[in-house]
This record gives sequence, structure tokens and C-alpha cells, in this order.
Amino acid sequence: MALGQEISRKLEELVDRDLSFMHICGTHEASIARHGLRTLLPKRLKIVMGPGCPVCITPQGEIDAALELVQKGCTVATYGDLLRVPGSSGSLESCGGDVRVVQGVHKAVEIAEQTDKEVVFISVGFETTAPTVAATLLASPPDNFSILSCHRLVPPAMKWLLEQGEANLQGFMLPGHVCTVTGYSDYEQFPVPQVVAGFEPEDILLGLLMLTTQVREGVHRIDNAYPRAVCREGNVRAKEIMYRVFEPCDSEWRGFPVIPGSGLRLRPEFSAYDAQKKFEIEVRHVDKHTACICDKVLRGIAQPSDCRLFDTACSPRRPVGPCMVSHEGACRIWHTYRVRES
Repeated sequence: MALGQEISRKLEELVDRDLSFMHICGTHEASIARHGLRTLLPKRLKIVMGPGCPVCITPQGEIDAALELVQKGCTVATYGDLLRVPGSSGSLESCGGDVRVVQGVHKAVEIAEQTDKEVVFISVGFETTAPTVAATLLASPPDNFSILSCHRLVPPAMKWLLEQGEANLQGFMLPGHVCTVTGYSDYEQFPVPQVVAGFEPEDILLGLLMLTTQVREGVHRIDNAYPRAVCREGNVRAKEIMYRVFEPCDSEWRGFPVIPGSGLRLRPEFSAYDAQKKFEIEVRHVDKHTACICDKVLRGIAQPSDCRLFDTACSPRRPVGPCMVSHEGACRIWHTYRVRES
């Protein structure tokens, strides 16, 4: 951490005003908490969490849709983090149906190939996971396989956050994993300082230094502090495959309203693999009825320790909200690393 301490000293010299930057990646938050990076920052510099956990931003209506698929007799396969997210009447873990934990869509296809039952993959994730799902569908999986698309696109959510202005942000640390696939040209539309950062402590501190420098210079651009993995164009082939199978659609995010163009739905030619159409499932909006403040944490206007349920009524063993469930969720991360205040 010698380099990290050197960057920390440089930040102390440069930060002469209140600055608030947002990262949009659960892995960034985990690294920040694990290494205690906030203790190295000037008091006037804050880095806040945004909607960077795909499980956390999956709205309750989509969890309820997954539970309805179980009730219809489907075998439901998905990532382990999604199992304990509460729906209106329990969770996938507690529903008593045929629910399988898989490491990826290919494993769900293998299950479908070994049974006559209908198998539905609950397909969550940002632009990082969507190309793999798209490639799988292009390979013509069996007729008894389908997906419930819960994919989201990051730039429309950033646009919404900037338009609201409620978090008073001076810039963004862009998600390194997403930008590995998408590149960062889509983010050039935003007139604020931005940096693509990796996940080592020094990567994150360097990203904050670059953001602070832009603010001091009165400019806005995208600096790439992660060139070993990210280029401006991203993975062109992966993006081509993703948009051959999916198309953008308006989607609700947990903690957000419906954000235009922020989701991915299957194109009509792939409708045979669309579980929503295949089983006539409607994804409905569900109002929040608990004291959980995951919605505010995901928008960067609260931190986990602001919630009166945090580490009391809400814990990883008995989660009230999704941010305490997923390993990329801010509340779960703060619980794991005993963070109490930033």
C-alpha cells in the first residue's frame, strides 16, 4: 500500500472543497470496505455507492414473477445470490419448488437437456452477463428452455441520477467489469468527470485522484485508469452478439422508477425463449412495505448504517432487503467488513 499512501497524501493536498463521487460496482464497494480505503481519504472527499449490484436493483415484481414460474411447475435456475431476495410471498429459497443454483446460463441449459420439464433461467446482470446469455440462445438450446430477462444497462441509470441531482455528485467511477465489455464511449454523453477504475486498492485511489484532478482543473472527460482490461470500444464482438438477441426496453429498477431504455428484452425472433410470453407472466410494480432503505442506498443518498434495521432486524441470516443478501450488496459488504460509517 506504499503507492496507496502516496496517492492518499496527494489527495490531501488537492481536496479543498466538499467532493462526492459515486461508483457503480459492487466489487468496488467490496474492495473499498475490505481495505479500509475510506480511512485514507480526506474528510471532505466521499465516495458513495450507487446501483452497482444487479441482484439488488432487481425489483420485487421480477422476484414475484420468478416465484410464479415455480408455481406453474417450472424448474427455475439462477445465481445463488438471488435465492434469498424477498418477494411478496417468500423467496426462491423458501418457496418449496424445484429451484437450482447454477454458475451460469450454460448450466441451466444442461439441466434442460436432461429433463422433459420446462426450465427457466432467471437471467440477471448488467452488460457483463448479457452477451453470454445471448450467445447461448444463438446456439439453439432445447425447446423446454427459456429465460426471464432481468438484465439492465448502466448508462440510462446514470442519466437518471444526474437528472435528479439528489446525491449532489461531482463525478463517477465507472464500472470496470461492465466497461471491459462495453468500453466507455457510451458514457461520453455525460458532462461530469468520469474515470474507469480497476479493483485493486491502488486502482481505486488512482481513480479518485484522477476525478479530483478533473474537478480542480474545471474539466470533464473520461480517464481510463484500467487500460490493462478496458479500451474505449470495449469488446465489439460481445456487444454485437448481445444486441443481435436483445433490444433495449423501459425497465423499473429497485429504488428507481421506470427508466427509459434501461432494460434488455428478447427480440421478437427469440420470443420462443421468452419465459414471460411462454408462461403468460406479468411483471407488476410492487410498493415497498418495510422500513428497509435499500432504495436510498442504491441512489447514493444514504449509507447502510443509516438504516435502523441494519445489523439488527436485517442481517445476512434474515435479510429484509436485497442489499443485505448479495455479496455485491452494500449492506452485506458493510456487515462483512464491520463498516459502520463513512
